[in-house]
Amino acid sequence: MNKKEVLEIRKQFKPENCAITRICGCYVDHEKNKKIESKSAFLSLPEEEAFKYYDIFKQTLSGTIGKNLLNMEFPLEQEKPEGKQEFLLKLRDSKLQDDDLIEEFYDKVIENYIYAENYYIILIHAVYDVPGKSSDGMKMFDASDAVYEHILCSICPVTLSKAGLSYNPGRNSIEDRIRDWIVQAPVSGFLFPAFIERTSDIHNVLYYSKNPEEIHTEFIEQVLGSEFPMTAKDQKESFHSIITETFGEECNYEVVRSIHENLQEMIEEHKEDPEPLKLSKPEVKKLLEKNGAEQEKVESFEEKYEDFSLLADNITSARKFQIETPDIAIKVNPERTDLIQTRMIDGRKCLVIAVDEYVEVNGVMIKTMI
Repeated sequence: MNKKEVLEIRKQFKPENCAITRICGCYVDHEKNKKIESKSAFLSLPEEEAFKYYDIFKQTLSGTIGKNLLNMEFPLEQEKPEGKQEFLLKLRDSKLQDDDLIEEFYDKVIENYIYAENYYIILIHAVYDVPGKSSDGMKMFDASDAVYEHILCSICPVTLSKAGLSYNPGRNSIEDRIRDWIVQAPVSGFLFPAFIERTSDIHNVLYYSKNPEEIHTEFIEQVLGSEFPMTAKDQKESFHSIITETFGEECNYEVVRSIHENLQEMIEEHKEDPEPLKLSKPEVKKLLEKNGAEQEKVESFEEKYEDFSLLADNITSARKFQIETPDIAIKVNPERTDLIQTRMIDGRKCLVIAVDEYVEVNGVMIKTMI
């Protein structure tokens, strides 16, 4: 799914567009015991309660594609009878009316979701009447191209509110506040099937993780059964390894700065694309050659690495450019990396920073004239 497709589904989580038919929930304590289970027609919920659920569902489809939202494909074996994709299809097609299937789903989550505290599993079924589009791209709400029937799962931590004092208007006094168990924003979840090219794609699932570095691999493998993609951190580390291995002793500041600038130019050129910019092996090869990598090292890169796909946003940042030594960290405006150069001074390798008359140290303005 791309960002436009995700946004289209997110827009359904409000009263005027609501396509949710049913909601089920299971509160699990830190010892993996089911404490509370609930199921009801979503439209029967009190309005204030429904609005809080809308927020949770929107957050389950939030973040950056390729970091927080991961498109995952099912291996062929999982689409066979008794496969995990077939189970999810049964769950969706049951419209969450089959209690045994729901219990089996909860059991699968509880067994494979590694979390030391209490959490709340929320599962909804929805049917979205996908509006058609005219030749100019405008939505025609009176014409439907397809029906997108799907389930969305959100997993939310449940934490005890902080101790404190509160005002009691009945007694007109300040007193100890009652501590409650509060359902927090989701940290994990998934949408099945994926909504690709504005229709159902039962071969894919969209997985959500609030923290891109905390991917629940057991949950993905045992509940979703989908192929696990490289995380944003893994992609960045792989790209850094490619750079250091290919350039070796020639991997200096100028080379890294140039690669960063090249990537930013590519991202800028594709900023209007709905799909995030991906770099395949041939594109990384061109990047290496453009920045002066020796042909022998480029050939070694080609032999060592199989084909891959890296998201440009995962391997570079438009908001941060940082230089670190064991004792010093320098943050640079990514658009002004030219202000730093390398020099040999008194026989030592140095980073030279060009400064104007405005320099501040620990909040104090200092003079730059020597």
